[in-house]
Amino acid sequence: MLHTVAISGYRSIRDLVLPLTGLDVVTGPNGSGKSNVYRALRLISGLATDSAINALAREGGLGAVLWAGPEFGSGAAHAAGHPAQGTRRKGPVALRLGFSGDGVGYAADLGLPTPMDVGEDSMFRQDPVLKREWVFAGAFPKPSGLLVDRNRQVVRVRDDTWHDLPYPVPGHRSVLSEVADGASAPEVLGLRDTLREWRFYDHLRTDPGAPARLPQVGTRTPVLASDGGDLAAALRTILEFGHGDLLQDVVQDAFTGSRLMIESRDGVFSVGLHQPGMLRVLGAAELSDGTLRFLMLAAALLSLRPPSLMVLNEPETSLHPDLYPALGALMAAAAAQTQLVVVTHASDLATCIENAGRAQVGRLRLDKADGQTRLPDFGMLTTPPWEWPRR
Repeated sequence: MLHTVAISGYRSIRDLVLPLTGLDVVTGPNGSGKSNVYRALRLISGLATDSAINALAREGGLGAVLWAGPEFGSGAAHAAGHPAQGTRRKGPVALRLGFSGDGVGYAADLGLPTPMDVGEDSMFRQDPVLKREWVFAGAFPKPSGLLVDRNRQVVRVRDDTWHDLPYPVPGHRSVLSEVADGASAPEVLGLRDTLREWRFYDHLRTDPGAPARLPQVGTRTPVLASDGGDLAAALRTILEFGHGDLLQDVVQDAFTGSRLMIESRDGVFSVGLHQPGMLRVLGAAELSDGTLRFLMLAAALLSLRPPSLMVLNEPETSLHPDLYPALGALMAAAAAQTQLVVVTHASDLATCIENAGRAQVGRLRLDKADGQTRLPDFGMLTTPPWEWPRR
């Protein structure tokens, strides 16, 4: 389980350390930085698959995602009524991401490449590279707990003693992919596999052409696809091999007296919902966006293969508030099997999760001051300790 997530230099986040409890709800007004927290978590996961560099490029490159305010904030100037002023930068251009938990932790420092990293004539001079990486034991990164230390292309691994890897690690590759072997660094192998299992849902399709509305070839599906396209097979898998009774209870609670139906014709699956008073089952193409999304969220949360971390971004989209109690209860039940972070605009949904009473819920309320995303409810004594690797 993760206890701490740290983000520095990413969009509206100049420096933020988030304490996690196992079931956490991130709330705040529009523009407070909720989506940036979600994206940062995806970037951390992407470092384990070497997809983070590409993801940053799609966002416009490192220059487009870095904290855009003054290096050390502008609180005093803002309080005095003066606009923010730029100064000569003292620290390096850096995007830093990290976390710690029950097992080993990880911290990464990404920056702009030097000619030594990519060559004088390279067209990839805007691609960020990994400058420092730490894999560590303990509640936060510190030299005494280091297991792996990356300084540019040189990587040191610690077992009984420190030793350097006999090959350089390219700046676009992380130690999570280059050093993850069971012999020299088994902790890194476990860390990489854990990060690759993290699951994110922010683009569940409910439009008229969504795959979930159409019959699909079905096979046993323990994990719902990120767009929800294999919904029928995922729901049938839960009904046959997982928490089928709980799934039907949730559907009946959310849509009074309704029953979920999965039909199969020659291996082609389709979703249906039998509602009281109806003479036929309603097909997926007839379901409202909110109903279909709720079924997708149920399939994700009742997965037969729960990940170590699941992050939901704005799950309330298209849902009527009357569905929040059922969804909150489902999230609280899922938190017994997986660590869950819910990023939402709906404070009422957070209240429903708390009212389910099945788990302690961490409330992370964000706001923005002087352009910076903040956690106003946490101060110096309640924010977890954190230390970034120095270049």
